[in-house]
Formats: sequence, structure tokens, C-alpha cells
Amino acid sequence: MSDPQTARPKDVGLPEHVLACLFDLDGVLTDTASVHASAWKKMFDSYLAERAQRLGEAFVPFEIATDYVKYVDGKRRQDGTRSFLASRGITLPEGDAADSPETESVNGLGTRKNNLVHEMIAKDGVTIFDGTFRYLEAAQAAGLRIAVVSSSANTAEVLRVTGLEKFVEARVDAQAAIAAGLNGKPAPDTFIEGARLLGVEPNQAAVFEDAIAGVEAGRSGHFGIVIGVDRVGHAAALSQHGADVVVTDLAQLIDNRA
Repeated sequence: MSDPQTARPKDVGLPEHVLACLFDLDGVLTDTASVHASAWKKMFDSYLAERAQRLGEAFVPFEIATDYVKYVDGKRRQDGTRSFLASRGITLPEGDAADSPETESVNGLGTRKNNLVHEMIAKDGVTIFDGTFRYLEAAQAAGLRIAVVSSSANTAEVLRVTGLEKFVEARVDAQAAIAAGLNGKPAPDTFIEGARLLGVEPNQAAVFEDAIAGVEAGRSGHFGIVIGVDRVGHAAALSQHGADVVVTDLAQLIDNRA
């Protein structure tokens, strides 16, 4: 680890004017993106199969490689549900947060998916990517403030079970965004709120994102730098949509620094 007395943002691959780091959670710090993708597929396939049988239509399954990346990844649960359903020409009532998992509504399907995530985390735990602890420790040593900005409603739980909460000064998750009336990614609102909570301007903060919607949010919010984290082989798309730098693991920002 760098000496706390001499460490600077450049030691973690960031410009000197950057004072804070705003990390997405799923797919950036932890491998929960794969958990979410599996839960989305299980939920949508179950719903689509039941709907196809009821309406006498062909069942076309949800595809993680295309549907998850294009319509769901990085978005709030309700936005992702609505976006994918629209791609299949399906319109459902919004419902509300009290809808049960059996309710045929945007919120009901979202609740069904979220319950699956809780079950998977309880059964299998959460995997932390190799460079996560190393990078967070180095960022702290460099005097950078740290927030997690995630569309997930499970952010607090994941930070707690992984031990990552000790690094995090502020958290903007799905519940916080809804309570504050913030638009979800690709709007920059939640990242802007994360910067505000840390007491910095957007141009003084680095955004770390693995989702296209997330890097779009970082770019449109005019943040100091947008780091794309490529876990699924879409580095070119991350760059095209707003990432200034793309890595496959956070530790590369330390190892490859000038």
C-alpha cells in the first residue's frame, strides 16, 4: 500500500484534481452483477413461460448476453422491468411497492426478482473481485473520499456481508434515490447526489461503472473521470458510451499507472 503521507490520486490512476470516488457496486466492487443477471433470467423466464401458455403464444426466453445488457443492467429494478417488457411489446400496470411477487405488475415482477436475489445471496454469499480491497485501501491511503452509488435495493446488505462497508462514507442506493426523488441511471442524478454527500463537485469525483447506463450517467454529469470496468467483454461499448478509461479489474489502475 502507498504511504498515506505521500500518496496522491495519481497513485490509483486518477487525475490530481479528483478528490472522491463514486463506485457502482454490482460488477464493479462485487460479482453480484452475475447474481442479479441470474435472478432476472429466472424471474422473466418464469413469467414469460406462464404468459405464453396462457395466451397461446411462443415462449421466447430472456437472454443474459443481450436482454440483460441492453435493457436491465445498471438500471433500477422498476426501470429494468419496464424496459425489457417494452422490448417484447408487453405493457403492465405499474402497481406499487406493496405488490406481492404474484402480482402481474411492474412492481410485482420486480419484487419477485428481488426475492430471488436475497435467496441467492443467502445461499451462496457474495464474491468480491480480486482488486477490490486493494484498490479501496489504496484510494483511502491517497486521501480520496468514497461513496457507493448503486441501483440495487440490496446495497447495504452486500456491503455488510462483504466487509466493504468500512470503506464507504456515503451510500446512494435504490431506497435513497426513491426517497429523494432522484432519476435512475442513465440520468446522472444519483452520482451527483453521491458527490454532494461527500462534499465535492462532480468534476472533482471519479465514477466507476460496469454498465452502459452507468457510464452514460457519468459522462452526462460531467464528472472528473469515468472509469469503465469491463467484466463481460464490452470494453468498446463502455468507451463509446462515455468511459474515459476501461479496465478489467480495479487493480490495473494501480499497476498500470505512469
